[in-house]
Amino acid sequence: MPEYEFVDVYVPRGVTRKEATRLLTDHAEYGHWELDRLSLHTDGSRRVRLKRRIIRQLRATW
Repeated sequence: MPEYEFVDVYVPRGVTRKEATRLLTDHAEYGHWELDRLSLHTDGSRRVRLKRRIIRQLRATW
């Protein structure tokens, strides 16, 4: 079963949808993150949880 690491990103209410999309796109493109969960709060802010797979390298035994 794959293991994931998570990061929470808070996007305040004053940020436009276009700016939020750009922020998440940058995380996905350069940090290899993918969207796990997005919650939109009543005040207009967004809390985004991103995840990426942890790749464990096995030690080579010769």
